Amino acid sequence: MSGGAASRRDHDRFCQIEGWDQVRNARGRTGHHHTYELKLPDGRILRTRISHPVNSDTYGARTWSHILRDQLDVTEPEFWACVDERKLPDRGPVADETPANALPASLVHQLIHVAGVPEDEVARMSLERAVEVMTAHWSQPTE
Repeated sequence: MSGGAASRRDHDRFCQIEGWDQVRNARGRTGHHHTYELKLPDGRILRTRISHPVNSDTYGARTWSHILRDQLDVTEPEFWACVDERKLPDRGPVADETPANALPASLVHQLIHVAGVPEDEVARMSLERAVEVMTAHWSQPTE
């Protein structure tokens, strides 16, 4: 069914198609609801719950509006495009992977604030060079 209030089954299908993670309790059970989470590229985590049993019962208009807006963060057309056509909602740009040569934040802090290396120089350093600089700094006698 496309358009209008969705069923619990449609809601569950949406979460599965988009790749939401099912949350389980400490005993590995889902409890009285299927609870799903989705980590977004901007750092937010969406959470939605579907009552058992996951069947063809439909939501009331107000409940459905709340689920779309506050839990799934999609419009109704985006929801149905996902359920009917497997078209994923646009959640914004995917964050780039951390570069393989990225320096740990604590090392960057020490280079700049302890060893006194200028930020632009630190930005160009490889991990090996950064470790060499800090090792040399720590090897110097303290005054």
